[in-house]
Amino acid sequence: MAGSLPGEVIRVRPTAKRGEGWAADIDTIALPSPERAIPACQHFGTCGGCTVQHWQPAPYAAWKSGLLAASLRRAGFAPEVAPLALTPPHARRRIDLAVRRHGGAVQLGLHEPRGGAIVDLQDCVILHPALLALLDPLRTLLRGLTALKREGSAVLNLLESGPDMLLRVDADATATDRTRLAAFANLHGMPRIVLAQNNLPPENACLLRPASTAMGGVAVVPPPGAFLQASAEGEAAILTAVLAGLPDKLSTKARIAELYAGSGTLTFPLAARVRVAAFEGDAGAFAALQAATNAASLTGRIEPQRRDLARQPLSAKELSAFAAVVLDPPHAGALVQMPLLAASGVARIIYVSCNPAVLARDAAVLKGAGYKLLSATPIDQFLWSARLESVAVFAK
Repeated sequence: MAGSLPGEVIRVRPTAKRGEGWAADIDTIALPSPERAIPACQHFGTCGGCTVQHWQPAPYAAWKSGLLAASLRRAGFAPEVAPLALTPPHARRRIDLAVRRHGGAVQLGLHEPRGGAIVDLQDCVILHPALLALLDPLRTLLRGLTALKREGSAVLNLLESGPDMLLRVDADATATDRTRLAAFANLHGMPRIVLAQNNLPPENACLLRPASTAMGGVAVVPPPGAFLQASAEGEAAILTAVLAGLPDKLSTKARIAELYAGSGTLTFPLAARVRVAAFEGDAGAFAALQAATNAASLTGRIEPQRRDLARQPLSAKELSAFAAVVLDPPHAGALVQMPLLAASGVARIIYVSCNPAVLARDAAVLKGAGYKLLSATPIDQFLWSARLESVAVFAK
């Protein structure tokens, strides 16, 4: 049964429907398995961030690796999955916090599972200490902002230049609000606070220094609230698997295509090995990628191209000109692009996934076109959840 462990005795609700997940199937654990662990976080069970924090390391790792294996089996492959690359606790460097005002009090945290209530975070065993230390001071700041009437959000990214924040509020910021934001940034070593008011485009509330981080040794200024890999350890594991998946022999004239390149997390390390045509649709991420490429004098190695791959996917003919294709699509995958990629016959495809279910769908397209699975690496960036990062390498 989903969620139960060997040796457990459980009571099941008579009306429960099988296959709906452990929360729907299990009423009471009458006799816990010795492999079940006491949750490390006081918010476990109410916070939507962690949902499976109740397993010992060995069965937990086996379950996580099994998510990738099952995904690729559904696609028609017989996978040999590499050992799970683990991210340690207190390593997550990105969080999207919900904010809600109740009179003079402010709630700051994550939503409950399948609900709208906010769990007011007092602790978090996955969050980096530098971001965790900001939670209480941020509550104090938000209580004093007139720009927060009822609800907002705060996206925190831990960059090498310090914590970066995109703050969304539901009213206009006053001059006093802006002064408080600048003082907060200065006190807590934040290079930038970007403010989005009433669904208007974001603007810098304060910019004390460049909000930058290194990607493959190149300084990149990501857009506010940008997607970054959840942890440095997870990013390193992804890079290792992607670089290992490239063809062994690449000529000096060889080019690879990188789809959904973002701000350059994979682009710049790849460019150290081979010339890269990097395709990205988001305006902010593309601008960051292009600016960093120009500043690092890498225009001969990297060719950034603005392209929405959901509306204007690369054709099979375009893709066939490349020695390999690396893609890191969003959570919904690459539904429109996959048939064209499969039809291109490109020799090597390296797929970075954050959604095992969608990977099964997209990999099945490659299986149908005659591709073979060379390697599969599970990467646990999202501790104690059903989410899994992975890198799968396919060859024609």
